[in-house]
Amino acid sequence: MTTDHDLGVRILSGAPLIKNDYDMSSQLKKNKSNFVQLTPLSFLYRTKNIFPKRIAWVYEKRKATYDEFYFRCKKLADALKSINIKESEVVSVMLPNVPEMLEAHFGVPMSGAILNSLNTRLEKRSIEFILKHSKTKVLIFHEDFKDLVANLSKKIKIKLIIVNDIKISYSKDIENYEIFLSKAKLSRVNDHLNYYPKDEWDSITLNYTSGTTGEPKGVLYHHRGAHLMCLNNQMVWKMGYHPTYLWTLPMFHCNGWCFPWTIVALAGTQVCTNKIDGRKIIKLIDKYHITHLCGAPIILQMIIDNKKLKKDKRTINVMTAASPPSPTVLEDIQKSGFDVTHVYGLTESYGPAVICEWNPEWDKIKSSSKRATLKARQGVNYPSLDFLEVLNPKNMKPVSKDGKTLGEVFFKGNIVMKGYLNNDIANKTAFKNGWFHTGDLAVTHEDGYIELKDRSKDIIISGGENISSIEIEKIIIRHPNVKDCAVIGIKHKKWGEVPCAFIEKNNDSLTSDIILKFCRKYLAGFKIPKEIIFDNLPRTSTGKIQKYNLRKIIIKNHDKV
Repeated sequence: MTTDHDLGVRILSGAPLIKNDYDMSSQLKKNKSNFVQLTPLSFLYRTKNIFPKRIAWVYEKRKATYDEFYFRCKKLADALKSINIKESEVVSVMLPNVPEMLEAHFGVPMSGAILNSLNTRLEKRSIEFILKHSKTKVLIFHEDFKDLVANLSKKIKIKLIIVNDIKISYSKDIENYEIFLSKAKLSRVNDHLNYYPKDEWDSITLNYTSGTTGEPKGVLYHHRGAHLMCLNNQMVWKMGYHPTYLWTLPMFHCNGWCFPWTIVALAGTQVCTNKIDGRKIIKLIDKYHITHLCGAPIILQMIIDNKKLKKDKRTINVMTAASPPSPTVLEDIQKSGFDVTHVYGLTESYGPAVICEWNPEWDKIKSSSKRATLKARQGVNYPSLDFLEVLNPKNMKPVSKDGKTLGEVFFKGNIVMKGYLNNDIANKTAFKNGWFHTGDLAVTHEDGYIELKDRSKDIIISGGENISSIEIEKIIIRHPNVKDCAVIGIKHKKWGEVPCAFIEKNNDSLTSDIILKFCRKYLAGFKIPKEIIFDNLPRTSTGKIQKYNLRKIIIKNHDKV
C-alpha cells in the first residue's frame, strides 16, 4: 500500500507518482456510464422532459408544445420504420419553412435514416439527379411543389408523401402526410429515449451543393458535427434560453445552419413561414416579439426597405452570411434596430464556421461606417472549427497578416463534412494535404481576422443561393446558334449577385429573348442570366476563356452608365 511518506519521496526524487500501484490505461476506458454518442436528437428528449408545455413552434393558426412536437417526431420515425425504411437509407424532403420540416429534422434521423433536404428552388433536372444519386426511398413534399413532383421521371420509383392543410389523398401513388403519421404504433406512455446512433460518425443528413461543376455534390453531415454546431451557435451568438426564432433562412440551406436543433436545445419557439417578404418579416417580428433570425444580405435589405413599419422597439439579433454584406447594408440595418452578427461558411462546414467576433474596443470607434467595415470582415474560427488558415496553396504556408496578400481559406475541425457522397475524386481534392480546401480567396489582417476577396470556384451567390457558372454555360452552349459562352456574377442591388452571360454567336439571328426562352426550359428561375452580352470571348494562348477580363468589361460598361 502506498503511504503519504512514499508519495513525498517520489515527488522529491522526480519519480512518477503512479507506477505499478494503479494501471490507468487498463482501467480508465470508455464504458456505458461515461460515454454516449453525440447527437442533436438528445436535445429534444431533454427539452421535452423539462419544458413539455412550452411552445415549440407556431405557424399561422397552428402551434405545438414540446410534448406534442416530440410525439409527432416519434410518429414520423415509427411510420418510416413501418414501411421498412432501414438505417442509413435516404428520406428526401421538399418543404418550405413549415412545421413538418422541423419534424423531419428529428423524425427522420430518429428512424435511423438520413435526411436529405432538397433546395425548393431547383429545377426538375437537378431534383431528378439528386433523387437518383442519393438513392432516395421516400420523398415528402409540400403541396406547393405537386406539379413539379408530378412531372418527375417515371423511372424514379419512390414513395411520395404530400404535406397540405386538407387530409385528402391525391392518388394511390401519393399519400397524405397526416394519414402516413397515423401508421405509427405509439402511445404517449411509450415515449422514452429509444434512438442513439451506433456511432456519432454515422450520417444524420445529406445536403447537395452545386460546387464548381454542373452536377450537384452530396455533402454528408454526421451526428457529432451537428451536435457540436448547436453548441457553437448558442455560444457565438450568446443566445440564452427561450429565444423566439423567425425562419427567414431556408431550412434546406445546410439544415438551416443547424438552427432547427439549436433552438430546441434552448427550449425556444420557432416561428415558421412559408413565403417571406419584407412586410411579413416586420409583421411577424412585432406579433411574436422575435429575438433572433438569420438570412442572406437580401433579407437585411428587405428589413431596411420596410423598417418604418416596425413597432417593436427592442433590438433584434440577426445573423447573416452567404455573399459578404456591404458595409453600407450593415450600417443601415444596425440603425434600424437590429444587431448583426456576420458569419461565413459553406455547405461543407454545416453552415457558419467563421464569425466576425465583435471586439468591445471597437465600440469606442465613433464612425458607424468604420465599425461596419470591421463587421464586414469574415473573422475568426468557430470554437469547433479547430483550425482556420489563409494559406498559399502552392507551399501550404500562412500568408502575411498584412490585409493585402491573397491566399486560399482552409478549414480543419469537427464541423467539416464527412465528405461527398460517392465522389472519390472530389473528396481527394477537397481534403488534400490534411486540410479542407474551401476554394475561397482571402487576406488575413494584423489581428488575425480574415476577409474574403474573391471566389476561385467562380460560384455566383444570388440571394443566398449558390449558382454554378459552369452549369449555366453547359445549358447555353447546347443552343445550336451559340458558338461559345462564359458566365460570371455581376453585382445586383437586391440579390447581391446575378448571372451574366457572354455569348459568341453562330448566327446573327440569335437574340437575348431567344436565349432566355431556351434557358427557362432547363434552368431554375434564379439561375437564368439577368444580363446577356454578345461579344467575342477573351482567351489565353491555350484557348482558355479569361473570366477576369470579362469582369473588367462589366466594370467598364457600368462606369459609363
